[in-house]
Amino acid sequence: MEIFELAASLGQLLKQDSRLVELERAKDAYESNTELQAMLAEFDAQQATLQAEVTKPDRDMHLVDAVQARIDELYGLITAHQAFVELNEAQAVVSDLMNTVNSTIMAQITGEEPSGCTHNCATCGGCH
Repeated sequence: MEIFELAASLGQLLKQDSRLVELERAKDAYESNTELQAMLAEFDAQQATLQAEVTKPDRDMHLVDAVQARIDELYGLITAHQAFVELNEAQAVVSDLMNTVNSTIMAQITGEEPSGCTHNCATCGGCH
């Protein structure tokens, strides 16, 4: 089998992994949550307003402070939102998985075991 065929097969196996399935579910929940999407849209609009105001030579500092306060409030609401939290957690899990996969591939190429324990014994060359 050629390298790219093997890579495609690996990609298909990864796509079926429960961690990637969960990531897709979390992405869908994030993107379809109208409340969260409205907050994100307002956050972007408030940032644009702030940027426009602070670049003016005669900027209104009361407006700047009010817009910044709303941005801070929205940031807190967005980052605490369940769909946002679940997406970030799923992304972190998949990132760890991909780092482990890449470390395993590099270990096969270099003959050197990955440094540090991945806590995934399937990729381990042995602790002792």
